[in-house]
Amino acid sequence: MFERFTKEARVAVIEAQDWAIEQQVAEIDVPHLLLALLGASDTAAVRLLVESGLSIDLVVEELNAIRRRGGLSDADAEALEQLGIDLERVVERVEQAHGEYALADRAEGSRRGRFAGRQHRPFTHGAKRVLEHSLREAQDLGDKDIGTEHILLAVVTQPGPTADMLATYGIDHVTLRRALTRRRAS
Repeated sequence: MFERFTKEARVAVIEAQDWAIEQQVAEIDVPHLLLALLGASDTAAVRLLVESGLSIDLVVEELNAIRRRGGLSDADAEALEQLGIDLERVVERVEQAHGEYALADRAEGSRRGRFAGRQHRPFTHGAKRVLEHSLREAQDLGDKDIGTEHILLAVVTQPGPTADMLATYGIDHVTLRRALTRRRAS
């Protein structure tokens, strides 16, 4: 399947590994794919993300906040709030007792240690699903090759904190699909 990726999409997949290495985690996950897409050369995916107000720094900040909360997104925090649970207060108390990023370290558990020093990182199940789904996105749009826009479309369909974070910026599958269709028509 990798042979069907455009040059830019291949570079993004490879750079996702660099993000995992930089963050000292053992596996390449969906957020790393998003960060790599944002760092790609001027592509349709990058233009759509930037037009929505996203930047690498902003995404890193948002994803670190999610990581700090043990992987819980803003949507999760809102759901807990409705139950009378203040997630930020819980995180603060846990960090007072156990140190900064205690929930993140617990949630990542064994993923950190085993491969943290090595250069090669395997993909998480979620990241693999994104790459597989990007092929379906390309096929649905009638494209032969898989580009960064197809990976981005697949990222927003993968349930989890990354898609939730993108949704808060108005980036969802329907919006992206419409924007890509409009760009192709013009």
